[in-house]
Amino acid sequence: MEILQLTLLQLEQRIDQELEQNPMLELETEPSSSEDPKDRASDADSEVDFNVHGDNESTQTEEHEPEIRFEHAIEHTESTEEFSIADDFAQNYSDTIDEAPIRSQNWLEEQDAFRADVLANIESPSETLQAYLERQLDWFDLSEPLRDMILRIINNLDSNGYFSYELEEFLGENRTDEELELAKEALALVQRLEPVGVGGKNLRECLLLQIDPASNYAKVLRILITSCLEDISANRIQAIAKNINFPLDIVQEAVAELRHFRPRPSAGFGNNTTVVVIPDIIVEKLETGKYTVRLESGRTPQLRISKFYKDLIEKHGTDKETKSYIRKKIGSARWLLDALEQRRVTILKVAQIIVDHQAEFFDKGQQALKPLKMQQVADIINMHVATVSRACDGKWVSSPQGVFPLRRLFVGGLTASDGGENVAQDVVRLKIQEIINKEDKKDPLSDDTIVKMLEAEGIQVARRTIVKYRQLLDIPSSRGRRQRGT
Repeated sequence: MEILQLTLLQLEQRIDQELEQNPMLELETEPSSSEDPKDRASDADSEVDFNVHGDNESTQTEEHEPEIRFEHAIEHTESTEEFSIADDFAQNYSDTIDEAPIRSQNWLEEQDAFRADVLANIESPSETLQAYLERQLDWFDLSEPLRDMILRIINNLDSNGYFSYELEEFLGENRTDEELELAKEALALVQRLEPVGVGGKNLRECLLLQIDPASNYAKVLRILITSCLEDISANRIQAIAKNINFPLDIVQEAVAELRHFRPRPSAGFGNNTTVVVIPDIIVEKLETGKYTVRLESGRTPQLRISKFYKDLIEKHGTDKETKSYIRKKIGSARWLLDALEQRRVTILKVAQIIVDHQAEFFDKGQQALKPLKMQQVADIINMHVATVSRACDGKWVSSPQGVFPLRRLFVGGLTASDGGENVAQDVVRLKIQEIINKEDKKDPLSDDTIVKMLEAEGIQVARRTIVKYRQLLDIPSSRGRRQRGT
């Protein structure tokens, strides 16, 4: 599972680390003239299985020993589910690898957070937050004045990734009402960008921006962030539950979810040097009109088990201690090869399902996004939703619609009033923004009127939902939007 959630850059670093630590692994090279190509394409597993067992000398000859090739491992994984090959190996050859104890889900989540913190503090060339945000603007059809205002805001974020100014103060005394409205629209868009929480005024607003409206704990999270952060830092969970009148188990689960939020959106970004995001997934359109996915594999080296050490373990002069060491390292190497291939297969499966569901988006843009939840993908490919989540973590997509995080294709939905397909929440927010942008500012539309206008387009939405989306977009009520003549 750890291999699955690595980004392409992290995977390269992990492979380099394994090559340094495990002498049984080596980079795949062209076959020598003495090797029979047919032997290279044959099944490598049976021979390695034999060599990995006990101290008995092999009775088989190794004149043309087949090599374990990463690209051939798919033959052994297509009929398996999730990481069954790695599981089978751990069961069958537990004496050849260091067996770790079974870990709880909480422990795994804590380790995920720990690794994220470590990666965020690794000193390495990294893209600035400002450059990262600016690249995402290509996702939107922006007017020049709006784009300029967004860039002004982005370039005035503090070291935490917060926008700590009041807009009136930021624009100065000579601001116009039109400029203020433009700045509100620009800030709302900045707060929709990755990383989540960017553009918040302070820690509390940053955390509030990270609440998923679809979360079962959205309500209690808002209360916790608004008024209980100090108690949370002191771990006074029972007192919190009593004070806010929520069951203790609900508060505990909400706090656990809150601990995964990012208090500093700028964490992990550099100040000067930049590095371009490396997409893991390439989306391409076939002549048939169907979109297909492939992985960016040119940067990932091909690995194999060293033939030298496989020969050494069969030699009569090799002592038992050396053989035991070699078997252990071969077992570890084989687990890595299987895990790498399972990563490839899993990401391809998940990505293709997502792309198939969002095919219209790649043709028409963001307004064509459809509601999609991770559980839907998990059900289709018969995987646990946690596996799907890890397959999407940190993965970027290169497509006809630009480069963006794979997770952006997961969106919530609202019911269509005509009984048709649900409508993505992002699409509804865009429609609300568009309706308000076109309204008569001297006679702005009420929330009830906007509800009726959306219903006319086949979108059923409650008035309270309009209010919620307005607030997310930082749009005031109709009274606050009214412009009175002089």
